[in-house]
Amino acid sequence: MQGLYFEDLSVGQSAETTKIVGAADVEAFAAVSGDTNPVHLNEDYARTTPFQTRIAHGMLSGAYISAVLGTKLPGPGAIYLTQSMRFRRPVKIGDAVVTRVTVQALDERRGHVTLTTVCQVDGKTVVDGEAVVAAPRRPKDA
Repeated sequence: MQGLYFEDLSVGQSAETTKIVGAADVEAFAAVSGDTNPVHLNEDYARTTPFQTRIAHGMLSGAYISAVLGTKLPGPGAIYLTQSMRFRRPVKIGDAVVTRVTVQALDERRGHVTLTTVCQVDGKTVVDGEAVVAAPRRPKDA
């Protein structure tokens, strides 16, 4: 399976997904990552925090960004090089996270694509940043 080639990309092009964060997603992410901070896993503890309830790991939103880059834009064949992220608001269990990536710049010489990345809940930004990926070039014989 091949995603978009560098030559198929243009500034302003975007792709998005929506994921509803479930308790099982947070628990699975904790198991895979080893981040067992009780603010993510223990409702009694989480009630004592400013959030008043369990929140998802910030990097779960980072994983949603990675999924859009690796499956949609540019998609299969893209190689993640860098990612900056600012965590603006918490994501709670049950939230629908809309993740969007948008091509911001194309480096023809290197085949690198710079994309703005944003995750939103109810139209409010929860995570934003910038990613750089290497996109595969179209084969000469294609």
